[in-house]
Amino acid sequence: MTGPKKVAAIHDISGIGRCSLTVIIPVLSAMGVQVCPVPTAVLSAHTGYGEFVMRDLTDYIPAALAHYKRLGTDFDCIYSGFLASSEQIDHCLDFFASFPQALKVVDPVMGDNGKSYQTYTPQLCARMSELAAIADIITPNLTEAAILLGEDFPEGTVDSAMMRSWLVRLSQKGPEIVVITSVPLTSGGICTVGYDRRRNSFWKIAGEYVPISYSGSGDMFTSVLIGGILGGDSLPIAMNRAAAFTQSTIKTTYSYGTHWTDGIMFEPQLYRLRADRELSDYTNL
Repeated sequence: MTGPKKVAAIHDISGIGRCSLTVIIPVLSAMGVQVCPVPTAVLSAHTGYGEFVMRDLTDYIPAALAHYKRLGTDFDCIYSGFLASSEQIDHCLDFFASFPQALKVVDPVMGDNGKSYQTYTPQLCARMSELAAIADIITPNLTEAAILLGEDFPEGTVDSAMMRSWLVRLSQKGPEIVVITSVPLTSGGICTVGYDRRRNSFWKIAGEYVPISYSGSGDMFTSVLIGGILGGDSLPIAMNRAAAFTQSTIKTTYSYGTHWTDGIMFEPQLYRLRADRELSDYTNL
């Protein structure tokens, strides 16, 4: 008996609008994983609201790391997401270097729907590539995968051969496992695709298209993926678990007509993350 796995989550926290740490903490906790938040900023509401109050916590990150070192704390996983500056990327690099045995997960949050976020300059995107290169696992959406590869965002559907090429090229930059979300494959639907370099295996999870995008859905997917892998799931089963839970909560939220800024209504479904279900909805890409 070793107790719960421990994850240092380097993300912002928003008071209103489910995203980042307000999604990550309950989701991973429901999966039996201890979350140690390392907040990069505190916001009254996430940036999608347009108006918000924010306190930057860049200086807090290295101070927290120094304290954890003094305590002799160890982590099973270091997990980074949206970052506001090059300085915060430097602090993430320090976290990764300080816990070399921890699983390094980077959700390279930079944009969506073919466009980078306002705060992500070309210089900051280049630094995010540097962070992704030392990760074990990266989980970009299709927009972020294009940015990391220096490719134009593909309009319309894409075929499996192109996605296999992108997955391999991203893995060649460093990470052993690459998972790309929100991929409109020519075979139909919105898919999640993944690649495990060590096994040279490609995987696909097909999903149903819902005509809205909710804040925090990427945070939810990556958190469930991490929880699955730390719990012993293979990559395709962890992908299946993450995609199934995320899609179920998205469809539930859509049925209530919830505005996208409120994020996904996941609270009533957290119990499902504790279910020991057999998952086999994955196929080869």
